[in-house]
Parts: sequence; C-alpha cells; structure tokens
Amino acid sequence: MIRNSSSAARAANSTTEAPSDHRAAVVAGFLGWTLDAFDFFIVVVTLTAIGKEFHVSDREMAKTLTVTLAFRPVGAFIFGVLADRYGRRIPLMINLVFYSVIEVASGLATSYTMFFWLRALFGIGMGGEWGVGATLVMEKAPVKLRGVLSGLLQEGYATGNLLASVAYFLIFPHWGWRPLFFIGGLPALLAIFVRMRVKESEVWQRTRHHDFRSLGRAIVSQWRLFLYLTLLMACMNGVSHGTQDLYPTFLQRDWNMSPQVRSAINAVGAIGAIIGGVAFGMLSDRVGRRKSIVLALVLAVLMIPLWAFAPTKALLVLGAFMMQFMVQGAWGVIPAHITELAPDSVRGFLPGFAYQCGVLIASAVPFVQADLAVHMSYARAMTVSALTVFLLAAVIAALGREKHGVIFGATP
Repeated sequence: MIRNSSSAARAANSTTEAPSDHRAAVVAGFLGWTLDAFDFFIVVVTLTAIGKEFHVSDREMAKTLTVTLAFRPVGAFIFGVLADRYGRRIPLMINLVFYSVIEVASGLATSYTMFFWLRALFGIGMGGEWGVGATLVMEKAPVKLRGVLSGLLQEGYATGNLLASVAYFLIFPHWGWRPLFFIGGLPALLAIFVRMRVKESEVWQRTRHHDFRSLGRAIVSQWRLFLYLTLLMACMNGVSHGTQDLYPTFLQRDWNMSPQVRSAINAVGAIGAIIGGVAFGMLSDRVGRRKSIVLALVLAVLMIPLWAFAPTKALLVLGAFMMQFMVQGAWGVIPAHITELAPDSVRGFLPGFAYQCGVLIASAVPFVQADLAVHMSYARAMTVSALTVFLLAAVIAALGREKHGVIFGATP
C-alpha cells in the first residue's frame, strides 16, 4: 500500500473534525440504504400476491427472498474492492443506478423464473450498497456522533420497510404489485445527488491502494477479523430476517388479516425499529458498542411471547413495535462497530463483504421458516429461529472486541 505524503500526526488532527460535506454524506448513505430496503421489502409485502399470479406457493416465493440474500456477497465483493481501489463515490453511484434498473425490471417480469433471476441480480446491487455507503458515512461522521449516526444510517433499512408498507397500503389495492417495483427506480436520482454534493472520503485518499496486489495482501492479512465479523453478521442477519421477512405472511396465515391491516402493523414495527436503532446507537456512544448490542438482544428475547403469541390484536401491535425496537436497536450499533473494527486500508471491502457473507449464511432463514410452517404455525416457526439467533448473536458480540471511538486514518 502507498500512502499520500500526509503524516500520521496530521491525519489524526484532521480526522477529529468532521468534513464539511458530512451531512450530505449521511443523507446519501441513509437514502441509499432506505431505497435499497424499500426495494427488498416490496417483495416481502407482496409475496403471496406475486405467488398467486405466477401460480407458485409461499415456499417457492420465499426462495426469491433467499436468492436475493444469497447474492448479496457477490455485490459486496465487487463494489467493496472497487471502493478500496478507486474511492467510495463512483462505486456508490454505479451501484445506485444498477439496482434501480433491476428493480424496475422486476416489475416487468413475465414468469416466476424471470422474477427469480432478477431478484438474484438485485441481490448483487443490494449487497454492494451497504458496505460502500456505510464506510463513506462513518469515515466522514464526527467521532462523538458516530454511534447515533450509525443508528440513523442503519435504520434506513427500517425506513425502507415502513415506506414499502405505506406504498403497499396506498397502491396495491388499486393497481396491484407491479407499480410498486416501478417506484424502485428512484435510487438512480440519488446518484446525481452523490455526484453533486458528496466529496470523496479523505480517509481513503490518505490510505488508498495504488494497485490490486497491495489491496489483495491487505485483505488476506485480515482473515481472522473477517471470520469473526462473518459469524457475527450471520447471527445478526438471522435476527433481522428471522423477525421481518415472513412476518406479513404470519399475519395473513395465522391471523387472517387483510392487506391493509398487515401493512399497518408492519409499519408500526418499522417505526419501532427506527426509534430503537437511533436510541441504541446513541447509547453505544456512552456505554460502548458490545454492551449496547447485547442489551438489545437480551431484551428482544423477552419480547418473543408478545410478538408471536399475543392474545389480542392490540397486544400483537405492541409486540411488533417492541420486537423491532430491540432488533433494530442491536442493528443500529452495527455500522459504527464493524467499520471501527476494520483497518483503514480495507474498510471499503471488509465490513461490507463480511456483512453480506453473514447474509449468505442467514439467507436460508425465511425458507426454513416457511418450511417449518408447513408442519406448525408461523408463530412457532418464527419463535424457534428467533430465540436461537438472539442468544447466539448476544454471545458472539459479547466475546468479541471493539474499538469504540477510534480515529480513522490516523494509524501510521
């Protein structure tokens, strides 16, 4: 790796002050992940309707969620390498345009097979966005606000879920599922905002690689950290996808709820997620990353009875809110936590690729839940998987290390 002429001491001083465009970077990162999640959750909320049109079962439709998750590491690898070699901005802009085109094409699918492979391609775009966007935001964020901005950034995912529920509520009853995917073309416009308002990461400019050979050596040298982060992210993705992806289907199958009611409850859960993510992100700036993650996951275990087995609809709504408050509370800490753990030289690649490899491991969760639900209720199927991954994720987070408040770009 070849560095610019800036000294480590000067880098340390400069990185304690936030760049002038850090707010624009936060907006771009948040909206990018929001629209990415919106595009993913459109399938979640319309799963049974799409399956009905293509004449396939819930189990077969769940495979389209699985293939999206499974292809995310491909996108993280491609765009992560590009981000560490050529900078954060250009790969991010390419990614935004790519997944926008694929999302619109999904709305034009004429068969289940075509839809399936389009969702695989969308997984490449979805996998690439988080790593590049999160790295750009965290490298520009003020150190003292890194936790709360981490929570805000990550809850772009919950915001996308909320917007998908609102769009479903307003559009689906009148025009069906296809127009929802056409809305997914909006991220292409965000690329223009990034081009005009966001500057390249100063941390990358100081620590950049000038050839792929040095980048490859730096990546391989971090294999132990990569394995730990992958294991952590596998459990964390089991936590999120195990409580979200088939939840609307659970409301339909176990509670026989209408599309409007399902979308409303899903929206309540998303609101809880947004609040929880920011709250625990803020808490992590005070008490540390690991303690905040573990606390949120332990509290999520206590929410399972209310979330899955509530005796009344009112308590079910409360359970949806509280469960996602805790689940996304744990997740709100993740962008800050894993980007802090990653060395400067591979921060564009390592957190995002480990994240998406964790997604690959956890990608079978919706399919497994749908398969279990053939033999038991959706409530019991989701409870078994949720309890397992909550406890595993808490233990793995507790046993790891953290670099709370580390100064990016300051190591010699």
